Amino acid sequence: MTSNNAAFKEPKWWKESVIYQIYPASFRDLNGDGWGDVKGITSKVDYLKHLGVDIVWTSPIYKSPQADMGYDIADYNDIDEKYGTLADVDELIAELGKRGMKLMMDLVVNHTSEEHAWFRESRSSKTSSKRDWYIWRPAKYSADGSRHPPNNWSMILGEMNSAWTWDPITEEYYLSLFTPEQPDLNWENPAVREAVHDVLRFWLDRGVCGFRMDVINLISKVPGFPDGAIVASDHLYQPGFKHFANGPRLHEYLRELNEKVLSKYDTITVGEMPFVRDENEVLNVVHPDRNELNMIFIFEIVDLDGIPGSYRLTQYNWKKSQIREIMSKWQKKMAARGGWNSLFIENHDNPRSVSRYVSDSDASRDVGAKLLSLMMTTLGGTLYVYQGQELGVRNFPLEWDVKEYKDIESINYYKKMVSMYPQDKEKQALAKRILQEKARDHSRTPMPWTPERPNAGFSEKGVSPWMHVNDDFEKYNAQSEAEERAGDELSVLQFWRRGLKNRKEHKAAFVYGDFEVLGPETEENPIFAYKRSGGGETWVVILNFSEEERKIQLEGVKVQKWVTGTYDGQLDKPLNGEILLKPWEGLLGIC
Repeated sequence: MTSNNAAFKEPKWWKESVIYQIYPASFRDLNGDGWGDVKGITSKVDYLKHLGVDIVWTSPIYKSPQADMGYDIADYNDIDEKYGTLADVDELIAELGKRGMKLMMDLVVNHTSEEHAWFRESRSSKTSSKRDWYIWRPAKYSADGSRHPPNNWSMILGEMNSAWTWDPITEEYYLSLFTPEQPDLNWENPAVREAVHDVLRFWLDRGVCGFRMDVINLISKVPGFPDGAIVASDHLYQPGFKHFANGPRLHEYLRELNEKVLSKYDTITVGEMPFVRDENEVLNVVHPDRNELNMIFIFEIVDLDGIPGSYRLTQYNWKKSQIREIMSKWQKKMAARGGWNSLFIENHDNPRSVSRYVSDSDASRDVGAKLLSLMMTTLGGTLYVYQGQELGVRNFPLEWDVKEYKDIESINYYKKMVSMYPQDKEKQALAKRILQEKARDHSRTPMPWTPERPNAGFSEKGVSPWMHVNDDFEKYNAQSEAEERAGDELSVLQFWRRGLKNRKEHKAAFVYGDFEVLGPETEENPIFAYKRSGGGETWVVILNFSEEERKIQLEGVKVQKWVTGTYDGQLDKPLNGEILLKPWEGLLGIC
């Protein structure tokens, strides 16, 4: 048994890596069809290297009908023609390798596409050899003969609908937690698990370094499929996650995956595990003695603006002090109990962080984006950066027509609200505001590479991208933000580059170091201040998550020098005692 502190501080390449998530459809279109592709990614590897990236993680590029942007996989061993070919992936792996970088794949094995050969065979007959590769159940019937699904679970990406889909061919329901086009695999079947193991081997042998495992904690469901509790009385179907997340055989399946496949390679693994809050359940997955996964994505930080226990597209009044509360909790827990953190505040399933956690107004956007960068580059764990986050990309504006929302979750949500409130324009306007705040679409607009109209360098002129480029690309783009500026002024991109360089140079403190919160931890205090110590160094970070000036009293700490801040210009701040912070101001000092 490894001691917890020793386990936390044990150096590993994947702990120190900076991981950059790419949403391939929106990264770079090189072949001129308006859709990003693998060659487009390869064309930008030098940009990623200069940023400070070690691992590139791509959202799914497998063969897929694209019902859910590739998270509905029809063939795990081939690439969708929209993105290119297997040879293109081999070239990407090789070009990354030349620069000391690696490729991580998105593994989606809770479900497949309905067009996967496994499912086509499964639904062909009740006596099919692959019938029990998926989860099939007979209908329930009421006294009047009406047909009903096996339970009341709602679909995750369309909560007005049942999580079960009726199959008229064999006259049974199959479980489809996300969309009807994404039937859930039956992990109770050993043949399914072995087929999944083969998928991992295929890609690891091809040269990828590991996997981000999509909703991996949903692979074990509670036997009997009990009804979910009623949390939305005006909805026919209810959230059932207490019965399909972290089921009774999850750890068995993950340990088997590690024993039979992952332990044979030098890999990185991160599990997407929604609906999980319990620290014991988290540690049961990520402690090294458990032999399951290296780390997981803990969703608390991206769930704080939604009604607890309800649907994702809801509004909830939250306080800025919750950022400190959530981040510091997991910094302390992982170090004390030997786990490992994944650091993220943006991904393809969430809106832009500058719009969510700080202010994306023209006046505050840059300093707010830098504040978030300063936090992320100085906390312990493996750091994940989402494409465009390093540029300060924000949500697209409320004025955009609802037709610009392309994501299946957004489309289903707005249809639901119009169906429920056909004459209530206020409710429909609220639905659009919620989409403008929280829709997944905001993270999926094309990457702005240049100030060139009309497509910001994502696609050539004359091509219509699959989504509109955000309106402000002429200022917020990679080319413009890379250009040198007068004096000490740094763009958001330059601030990120410097922060990542500093993190790597002082990894003993920032990646592996001890963590201590400074200042009052009250609900009313929006300041997140902390100390990082390691390698004979001590650093102080002060972050003002407020649109107003705030004061902090530094007690028991003396800063030798303020190294950087989120405002441009000279850092004229006291080295101890009372410090006045501007709105959204962040400071980094060495003691």
